Parts: sequence; structure tokens; C-alpha cells
Amino acid sequence: MLAHMDQTRVLSIFLSVARTRSFTHAAQAVGLTPPAVSRAIAQLEAHLGVRLVNRSTRKVSLTDEGAQLFELADAGLRLLDEAMDQTRYSRQEVAGVIRLAASNSFGSRQLIPMLKRFQAQYPDVHFDVLLEDQLTDMITAKIDVGFRSGNEPAESLIARLLAPIRMEICASPDYLREHGTPRNIDELLRHRCTGYRHPGTGRVLPWMLQIDGEFVHQDVPAVVTLNQVEAELRAIRDGIGIGQMPDYMIAEDIAAGTIVTILDDYATDSMGLYMYYAQRKQLPVRVRRFIDFVMSEVESGWLQPDGAKAGVSD
Repeated sequence: MLAHMDQTRVLSIFLSVARTRSFTHAAQAVGLTPPAVSRAIAQLEAHLGVRLVNRSTRKVSLTDEGAQLFELADAGLRLLDEAMDQTRYSRQEVAGVIRLAASNSFGSRQLIPMLKRFQAQYPDVHFDVLLEDQLTDMITAKIDVGFRSGNEPAESLIARLLAPIRMEICASPDYLREHGTPRNIDELLRHRCTGYRHPGTGRVLPWMLQIDGEFVHQDVPAVVTLNQVEAELRAIRDGIGIGQMPDYMIAEDIAAGTIVTILDDYATDSMGLYMYYAQRKQLPVRVRRFIDFVMSEVESGWLQPDGAKAGVSD
């Protein structure tokens, strides 16, 4: 039996024989010797169980079955060649769909404004963006590139650190005027605080603090616990309690004065923001260009939480 790739190769040899009516000329066209061409035709005939060519010392002619195969196979391989050419071209042009995954907060605040800048350069690239706070299965969701905060993604993925994330303790000025400003962790634990329940695990996450040079996971009693980061940010902004937020989430509020940081010595940067993808080789050009574009944006200060470069707006 012929393997699928062997069938395609042998059919190509047969088409050359059918067009030239000569083993010698067909051999020159496909880069083989005449005996190798003759063996390939014999192999195809044995596979199909019919004679395809009539051989003589001077010329080669097609049998009825050979003529029928030539007509069908010639049209089919032309379509195959066209499909292959289009696929090769699609790898070179910067067009098509890129599927992205990110958390709700990062996607709405940082990612979407950047997509606008990318499409200004590559208007034929379209994006299909999946925003959810639990880790997305890249294979099932057919994701090309993902963005996640936290620890480095699994070893099976290619991960690139875009920026460290500083977890800040913060509150609204109104809250601090009403309740005072804690000076240490003991005082903090007596204040009204907010909490975040991870939507994937259902666990209320402890705060990440730096105490005496070590990272500590501290459970903080919460007067309100939410499963969306944006909602927790709103609660802090509205003065419900003190919270802990990633720096990129509060950069705009810090610049506007609606939130201030406190207990800065306890803030940590043990987590990072990562871009990840499943493979390094044979990426479509549009995906490779997007990855390179993200890294150039990072170098230009896209993720710097300094108000002007907060990544929230153009």
C-alpha cells in the first residue's frame, strides 16, 4: 500500500509520464532516472490493480483507465498546488485572526488599547479576545497568545516576562480621613478591608506582604469580598475599605488622586505579568509580528504605572 505522501509523489510522476508520453522526458521533469519512473508507475498500477500505460520501445500511451486517472488527477493536483501556494502566502502576509486570552482587568485596561495601535500598522489582522479570570486552556480555546499575572506559566508553554507586578496596599483619601491611616500590619488588621475570591478556585486569596525581607501570605478579614478585580477596585475607590491591588490597576487612580498607597514598605513585587504561547517555531507571520510588537511596546513603557504610561489610554 502507498502512504498518503507516496501517493501524491507517484501521482505527480504519473502526470509527467502522461503529459510527455515518455519515461525519459518525465524522468527529466521530476528529477529521477527513467528506471525509477518506470518503477513508480508499476507501483501505482499494483496499488490500483489496473494497467495505466502501454509500454513499447518507442513510446508510451495511456490505457482507458490511465486516461481517466490523468483527467481526474491533473485537476486535483492543480487544486492542491493552488491550496499549497495560498497557504505559503498566508504565512507571509500579515493578515487573518489572532486569538488572545487575558484576565478581565488586564484585557480591558491594557490590552484593548494596545490592539488599536497594532491594527493601525496591520489593519488586516483581526482579533478574537477571550477575557476571563481563570486560566484558559490554550488548546481547547485555540488561543494563539495569552496574558496572565502571577507566577510563570507551565513549562509546556513559552513564557515571556513583560513586567514585575507590585502589589500595593491602597485606600481612598475619604476612607483614611474617616478611619485614620494604619502604621503597621497589626493596625491594618483592625481596619475595614476588601478581599478577592478567585473565580477559578473559589478561595479568598491572602494578601502578599513583605515583612522583614520575606514574602508572607497574610489572611486579612474583609468587610466585602468580590470575585472581580474591577469590582474590588471600585469598592476601594468608594471608601468601603483598604485593599491590595496590582500597581497597573491603580495607576490611573493614583494620578487622579482618588486612591493613595499606604504601608509602602510592605508592598511586594513577587509576581509578574507574562505573555505566553504554545510554540516557538512555525508561527504564522501575523502572530510573530504581534509578539514582537508587544515586546516593543513593553520597551517603550507601555506597562509603566506612572500615570502617563499606564497603558490605559492612548
